[in-house]
Amino acid sequence: MYADNISDGGSRLRAWSDSLLVDHGVFRVVWDNWAVVVPGKLYRSNHPTPGRLAAATRRFGLKTLINLRGKRQCGSDALSRHAAERLGLIHIDMAFESRGAPHRDRIMRFAEIYAALRTPALMHCKSGADRAGLAAGLAVLLEGGTSAQALAQLSWRFGHFKTSRTGILDAFFLRYRAEAEGRMPFLAWVNDVYDEAALRQEFVASGLASFVNDRLLHRE
Repeated sequence: MYADNISDGGSRLRAWSDSLLVDHGVFRVVWDNWAVVVPGKLYRSNHPTPGRLAAATRRFGLKTLINLRGKRQCGSDALSRHAAERLGLIHIDMAFESRGAPHRDRIMRFAEIYAALRTPALMHCKSGADRAGLAAGLAVLLEGGTSAQALAQLSWRFGHFKTSRTGILDAFFLRYRAEAEGRMPFLAWVNDVYDEAALRQEFVASGLASFVNDRLLHRE
C-alpha cells in the first residue's frame, strides 16, 4: 500500500492506509504519548500524524522534528516528512535501537545534534516509549541532570517495559550510575569507559514481558 511519492490524492491515500493499518497508526490517531522533556526546548511523542504535528508546531513553536526511527519505507514516515517540509521544520534522522545496547557512535552523534539543535524540537519514535525514552534520558544528562531523572523518561507512563528486552535501555543508565556518575562527565564515560558488548552480554530480559512487548503489541 505504501507510496513514497504522496504528491497526489491516490498516493497520499495509500500512504495513510499503510500508516494506519500496517504501521499501527490507527492507535496513534487517539493517543499521542506527548510529554515535555526540557520545558520550552524539547518534547517527545509517538510518531505524529500530520495534523498533530501541525497543531504542536502552532502551540509550541516547533522548529525541528527528530525522527528516532530513522529513514523508513512506510506511510507514516512519508507523511511526517511531507508535513515537516510543509510546516518549515528542520527534519533530522537520528536512528536508535530499542532492544540493543545503545551504540557509542549514535550517542555521540545525538550529543552533536543536541548541541546544535534549533529549538523548540520534538523527538518521536513509533510508540514514544523506548527510543524516545532513551533519547529523552540522554537529553536530560546532556542538560546536567541525574541518572534518576534520565531513568524517569523510561517508565510505564510511556508504555515502557523495563523487564522486557527494551529494559537494556534502563540498564544503560544504571551502568552509568554505577560506574561514573558524580565522578566523570557523562560523555567522557560514554567515549572512554562504556562497554556496549558487556552490557549486551550481561542483560537478561523476561521472556513473558518480551513476548507481550514484541509479539502482542508489535512494538519496534
